Amino acid sequence: MKSFSGILSVFFRELKLIGRDHSLLLTLLIAPLLYLFFYGSIYSYKEEERVKLVVVDDDQTGLSRLLTQQINNLQMVDVLFEPSVDRAQHLMYEGGCQGYLYIDKGLEQKVLSLHQGNVVLAVNAARFLPSSDIVASVTTICLTVSAGVRMQYFEMKGLTEQTSLKEAMPVSLDYRPMFNERSSYGAFLLPGLLMLILQQTLLLGLGESVAAERMKKTLPEWFSNTNGNIFQGIIGKGAFYFFLFACYALFVLTINFSVFHLTLTGSVWALAFLIAVFLLALIPMAMWIGSFFKSQLLCLQIMAFSSYPFFLITGYSWPFRMLPVFVQVVSSLLPTTPFMQAYISVAQQGGTLGDNIAAVIHLLGLMALFSFLCFWRFRWLMGKSSGVFKKRLKIV
Repeated sequence: MKSFSGILSVFFRELKLIGRDHSLLLTLLIAPLLYLFFYGSIYSYKEEERVKLVVVDDDQTGLSRLLTQQINNLQMVDVLFEPSVDRAQHLMYEGGCQGYLYIDKGLEQKVLSLHQGNVVLAVNAARFLPSSDIVASVTTICLTVSAGVRMQYFEMKGLTEQTSLKEAMPVSLDYRPMFNERSSYGAFLLPGLLMLILQQTLLLGLGESVAAERMKKTLPEWFSNTNGNIFQGIIGKGAFYFFLFACYALFVLTINFSVFHLTLTGSVWALAFLIAVFLLALIPMAMWIGSFFKSQLLCLQIMAFSSYPFFLITGYSWPFRMLPVFVQVVSSLLPTTPFMQAYISVAQQGGTLGDNIAAVIHLLGLMALFSFLCFWRFRWLMGKSSGVFKKRLKIV
């Protein structure tokens, strides 16, 4: 009962500290909600639409017009016309379009005579997303239109419709994207980005709080609430952040997922377990890191710069196996790496904890590791502080 009372005392002490510290108040109570909606709104449309593509048609035949019409019917492409390639290139260089499609003279004649016809698609690859979308869309349209023309040719030769289709398209691709049905960038990025925002605000806030304890020399006061029991003192401070960010996580999975039209296909209880373990791994990690700073501002600056590196090396934006070996080792020491793997599997793909048992064990292992490091770090700091205090008494 006394231990619970001490933990509760540290819990409410942390609440009072945040109320008096404007920096912590901004980081923990305002920044998460602001960032969740601000960064999320950037990708709220999830996919690009009406990307400008210039068409230079030197063929001026029924086939070239059909090809242009089908491309213009795509939701993501807005077709413009120019009379020459030079004009199209000039417009692309000025940023007026993302690329141009050149249809050479004689295209229809070559296709109808079963010879290879060529069209040239030039895209501005300086912006990867629109260029890759244009290439995929135009390629699909060209293959479809060419197959249709060849099918008409075989029908004119006396073949049946079914046989003509087989001759025109000997291999039929049945393409069915799963989980992210429209293959949109926003639907891929947002679920992980929202959790990364929660992670970074937790690391910033808790790291700042611990650094402030050292800066203001209030570590003895912190642990005096638990009669010097370091383990209970860590639990008391960590409990406040666990409940606060558990509420934020619930907010994300209900409000943010609904506002940004993100799908949640897996078990809610499995997801709750993953997020709970993730928070329990992040909290001692944040305390341990924060304990190395004697300046609250310096801790804030260092942790703020860690956001982008954490995102890049965890294997979410780039395949983990393609990272350099050293980076893989560093990434494996971050709770974000196994959590993102299991979180996306459960939330977006309908996976279970059993499907991600390796990631769950990895996450539990990191939770134990950082808890151990945190405990021994504060035990050393308190021992050092106690030694300095006794030395001062002897001098007096």
